[in-house]
Amino acid sequence: MDPDRRIDTANCSVARALSLVGERWSLLIVREAIDGATRFNDFRDRLGIASNLLSARLDSLVEAGVLQRIPYQEPGSRQRYEYRLTERGLDLRPTLVALLEWGDKYLADPQGPSVVIRHHTPGADHDCEAPVRLFLECAAGHAHLPPSAIHRTPGPGAQFVKSS
Repeated sequence: MDPDRRIDTANCSVARALSLVGERWSLLIVREAIDGATRFNDFRDRLGIASNLLSARLDSLVEAGVLQRIPYQEPGSRQRYEYRLTERGLDLRPTLVALLEWGDKYLADPQGPSVVIRHHTPGADHDCEAPVRLFLECAAGHAHLPPSAIHRTPGPGAQFVKSS
């Protein structure tokens, strides 16, 4: 790549993703939804988040297509909504696992992590139950790449600016 040009970060996918889910509560809401929370009170009680803040975060996640709002009504009550992960929301699971691995490595309590992600196959006679971990793999099938073995290159949507 020309040393006088650099990739413009204006259309960076990392920045775009963080603008959507980079706020602390957003990924915690997704984490709870993955663990089965669907109702407003479930999220509020599990997270200890203020109702107005939770409402705003749920609205933004619905607007972004991470959650879908599904109406329900219990007998004698007004209509309310459940929140279910969309495909876009479910695709955040590896991101949460990566954050968990990093947090366990650098921030866990001395006695160890509070949660271990394990292999589970719904409907199987028995589960493997081995801990799950993420790894980097290239499209050619080279697996378990160390972070030092990867680098950024311009993609088809890259825009360039002159280096100062």
